[in-house]
Amino acid sequence: MDSVNRRGFIKKTAAVSAGLAVGVPAYIPGYAQKKPSDTINVAVVGVNGRGGKYFGGTGHSTNYTLIKNARVHTICEVDKNIIPGAISDIEKIGGKKPNVVENFQDLLTNKEIDAISIATPDYWHALMAIWACQAGKDVYVEKPISYTLEEGRKMVEAARKYGRVVQAGTQSRSNRIIQKAVQLLHEGVIGDIYMGRGIVYGYRNSIGRVKDSPIPEGVNWDLHLGPTAYRPFNTNHFHYNWHWYWETSTSEFGNNGVHVMDDVRSGMNKRVHPKKISCVGGFYAWDSDQDIPNFQVGTFEYEDGTIMEMEVRSLSTNLEQGQKDGCFFYGTKGWMHLNNDIYEVYFGSKNEPGPKLTTKDLPEDPLIKAGIEPHFVNFLDCMRTRKWQDLNADIQDGHMSTAMMHLGNIAYRTGRKLIFNGQSEKFVRDDDANTYLTREYRAPYVMPDKI
Repeated sequence: MDSVNRRGFIKKTAAVSAGLAVGVPAYIPGYAQKKPSDTINVAVVGVNGRGGKYFGGTGHSTNYTLIKNARVHTICEVDKNIIPGAISDIEKIGGKKPNVVENFQDLLTNKEIDAISIATPDYWHALMAIWACQAGKDVYVEKPISYTLEEGRKMVEAARKYGRVVQAGTQSRSNRIIQKAVQLLHEGVIGDIYMGRGIVYGYRNSIGRVKDSPIPEGVNWDLHLGPTAYRPFNTNHFHYNWHWYWETSTSEFGNNGVHVMDDVRSGMNKRVHPKKISCVGGFYAWDSDQDIPNFQVGTFEYEDGTIMEMEVRSLSTNLEQGQKDGCFFYGTKGWMHLNNDIYEVYFGSKNEPGPKLTTKDLPEDPLIKAGIEPHFVNFLDCMRTRKWQDLNADIQDGHMSTAMMHLGNIAYRTGRKLIFNGQSEKFVRDDDANTYLTREYRAPYVMPDKI
């Protein structure tokens, strides 16, 4: 399912109760203890897309403006041309005019800022999140949480070492349909689950071929590129189109596949990495600069014999003719189809209908009615209680699901089936595959050796 449709169906149950902040390490610089009634000041980084208003007003800045006792204190953006619109969107829904900075480092030393919400390109996520944790800020970070598997592990380490609340942006974890379906699966509604499958269909037009051009006025191109290799400005490597290149992207596996596979992993209650990974696909139909595939199929085999599969396709599909996407679970008693707006269960060889639930069957959620995504509320509530364990998508879960996408991409890029040691988070006797687990950083945007 494409990102527009998925996010349009985000739902959530009531938020956890707020309490006094406790248990915060005294060595964290700049930490200001908050009472439940205090306003939480959030800095939003990257407001061109998901970080701004976004489709239907579901973006970061919109949510923090609408949520009681929270506000967008500062926006951080490298393209000055989109800042006026971002500010206007906040003010139109009753928010105060936020401060504006260009350099992320300026957020780290500002003691008024309690949390940093990251909606930048993928290759920036880990650095920003780790720096924020080290500066005593809580973090909401968009999926995929990292650009490499090693980065994800360091993000978990940073969250734990500095006592930070770090939420991954896999919003369906706060969706009432998803939550109820996962509970049913864990209770054995379809028996023992032997396979889970995720399907993402989202048509993408060709980006064509574009020549390099001068850097537009108001754009800090160096900051935009950050840790990735420097290259001349090109519109096909700027707003959103950076998704279509390996040097900056985690492919559609990481972009949207992580949503459904996070749901599959949750439904199958998997808390370990897969052991064997294979992936095939390619780039079809278009003559363009894009170098990531627009069609991939990955298989993930676990030590206990269970299997997960994922297909992402950015080309034509038969969705209008009844083909379903989303999540599919197959068990010894039956199977389940799950999406953000419905789950439906079928039993036996004749597919006899079982439990079914849609969003229309649920009581009205006051948060949804107010235009608020519950995932952001869950994050802020856990900031107040200081209980990261109550996060719907703690960074550890974000790492495990994002790691699956990295593993699938590495299998695709190496062109062979891989064996992975989940304890060491290394491939077995495969030096070539292990080179994809980390990356080179362009100075001064360098990952700390020690967290």
